Parts: sequence; C-alpha cells; structure tokens
Amino acid sequence: MYGILLTLHILAATIWTGGHIVLSVVVLPRVLKEKSPQRLLEFESVYEKIGMPALVIQIITGLMLAYRLLPDVSLWFDMSVPLAHGIAAKLTLLGLTFLLALDARFRVIPKLSPSNLTDMALHIIPVTLFSIMFVLVGVSFKLGGLAYLVS
Repeated sequence: MYGILLTLHILAATIWTGGHIVLSVVVLPRVLKEKSPQRLLEFESVYEKIGMPALVIQIITGLMLAYRLLPDVSLWFDMSVPLAHGIAAKLTLLGLTFLLALDARFRVIPKLSPSNLTDMALHIIPVTLFSIMFVLVGVSFKLGGLAYLVS
C-alpha cells in the first residue's frame, strides 16, 4: 500500500508542480507582455482539468503518508518530533496555497482584466514556489532533511 500511495503522490506532484512551472515560466510572461487575461484563462481551463484532481490526490495521499509516518496526528505540529518538521512544513505550504487560491478565485479572477494581471501574477508565482517547496520537503523525508541540498 505504501508504494501505491507514494507513487500516486509523486505523479500528482509532478502534474501540479510541472503545470505551475510551465504557467510561471512560459505562459505568465507572455500574458503580462500581451496584457491578455484570455491567454491565462485558456491555460487555466485546460490545466484545471488535470491540475485540480492532481492536487486532490496529493492532499489525500499526503495525509495518508503522513499518518503512516506519524500516526499520532496531535504530534504533526510538535517541533520536538523530527518527523513533524516535514509534515508541518507540507501542511503549512498547503494552507498558504489554499489561502492564495481562495483569494485568486473570489477576488482576482472574477475581475480579471489587463489592469490586474500583475495581481494574478502575485498569486501564481508564490503558488509555483510553494509547489517546488512541497517537492523539496517531500524529497527530504527520504534524504533526511533539507540538508541534502547543501551537501
């Protein structure tokens, strides 16, 4: 069961993170240059069909994997427990992603126009960075913390 959960989690992370990197690095610069909210909405309408299910799969499998690592949920934010560091980091990133998504969905997107594309970019870029951080924290579970980045 662990192998299936981890595989699904990694595949979903690939879709979510890869899609956001493409959005930030390829689509967004063109959207900003052309001041074209329509280009952004076109990408979002296509990506949303696989990106949102990927995020849901990541959340479900991530919670299941966290529970397997640390079954006492009350310890997930106890920083005296080393495993809690990664779990808390991922849950914090999820919360931040959720807050930005809500703000974008209910405040920015309904009024999306050439004049507020920068506001949308200020949502897209952090969510992309959070998604990369999700991956780094996830990898750190297997490599013993984020110290692997500097070794």
